[in-house]
Amino acid sequence: MNLTARERLILSLDFEEKQAALDMLDELKGEIVYCKVGLQLFTKYGISLLHEIKDKGFRLFLDLKFHDIPNTVASAIKSLNSIEVDLLNIHAMCGFEGLKLAKETLQNLHPKSKLIAVTVLTSLNNELLSQMGIPVKSEELVLQLCKVTQNAGLDGVVCSAQEVQNIKNTLGKDFLAVCPGIRRATDDVNDQKRIVTPSQAIQNGADWIVVGRPIIKAPSPGTEARLIITEIEKGMQND
Repeated sequence: MNLTARERLILSLDFEEKQAALDMLDELKGEIVYCKVGLQLFTKYGISLLHEIKDKGFRLFLDLKFHDIPNTVASAIKSLNSIEVDLLNIHAMCGFEGLKLAKETLQNLHPKSKLIAVTVLTSLNNELLSQMGIPVKSEELVLQLCKVTQNAGLDGVVCSAQEVQNIKNTLGKDFLAVCPGIRRATDDVNDQKRIVTPSQAIQNGADWIVVGRPIIKAPSPGTEARLIITEIEKGMQND
């Protein structure tokens, strides 16, 4: 995709209250293009919040990570008929049939919306996967889930930027990658286990990077956003 540096940053709206999220968007108007709404805000405020965000002119990644049987996921997607989100995600572990039906359902509702799959959460590493009874390394599991996702017709995946290069080399550059767990070298890593800097993520092949707390908790969110966008630009020059 032919995106500018600003368009490749997704701000994660990690807030408890709607007004705080909307105030942050007002503060960052002109600095960012995309924002992400996850389970916390959506569970409390629902689709009406999404309309408010879209009305402000922002593009929207709805991060609900649907994970259920195929018909239930498809029904949940149909409930989004009143709002055209730019990105929506589903767990790749729903399996081929579930992924395929989800893509077909979204395509019928909103043809321009992209459906991406969550592979392995960035809060998980090999040790934690092993504790869950998953014997393969995260890199192997991610790649296998990516192949199933692509075969089901989805547009791409959410994954760690550490795996992007391998994913792109295997599945092609047109297979989209959205990468959370991004931190500048001076940032706290918080609860992320597999992190990469903005510049390196873009060089690795990330189409979008997701950043939340480093921006919204910064003394000057606008300044922090600009610093990240500058790093994205450097990565684009070297990708």
